[in-house]
Amino acid sequence: MNKAELIERLTERLETDRRTATNAVEEFIDLVVRAVNKGESVTITGFGVFEKRKRAPRVARNPRTGETVKVKATKVPAFRPGARFKAIVAGQEKLPSEGPAVKRGSGAATTAAAKKTTAAKKTTAAAKKTAAAKKAPAKKTTTTTAAAKKTTAAKKTTAAAKKTAVAKKAPAKKTTTTTAAAKKTTAAKKTTAAKTAAAKKAPAKTTAAKKTTAAAKKTTAAKKAPAKKTTTRRATKR
Repeated sequence: MNKAELIERLTERLETDRRTATNAVEEFIDLVVRAVNKGESVTITGFGVFEKRKRAPRVARNPRTGETVKVKATKVPAFRPGARFKAIVAGQEKLPSEGPAVKRGSGAATTAAAKKTTAAKKTTAAAKKTAAAKKAPAKKTTTTTAAAKKTTAAKKTTAAAKKTAVAKKAPAKKTTTTTAAAKKTTAAKKTTAAKTAAAKKAPAKTTAAKKTTAAAKKTTAAKKAPAKKTTTRRATKR
């Protein structure tokens, strides 16, 4: 849309003649240019801001020759679109079918709403971070507690295993001692039995010896006795 087309549409909208619409457009442009030239900014709420900007010296390149050219510091006019203007173009807000696209005060309301939304998002993000920070130590504590419980259980298991091992070893020692004592007792019993048997056998031998001696004595006596009788008989015959 050029200036002529803008004037025609303005004429239709205002239902006036072309000359009035032309004067309105030209006067508006004149006022903006003069204000920006003075260094002032022209702010139209919801639409945008016309202002002057300074450009620092820089090195540019000639697109035709490719040579570098030093550009001095300059001042240029600039337009900064308003919040509602940007929202409509971005598709975040619907363009009204009737009436002005940007109503008076709508830009301020939109900006305030946008600020509130941004603040709410920041608050929500901060709350989430705080909640995450609170939850993180709890998890660490839980993990530490679980580790401590596992360590305690491991210690208890080790102590129980040691006790079981000691208990197992102790009966073995007692059994060995009992076995040794039993062996000693058995040996003592055997020795006693052997002595008793020897003692029993000893009198038997003595009795047999005595009997043998008595028999020998009787035999000797018997042998001697007939000799005496024979002697007596011989003497009688004589």
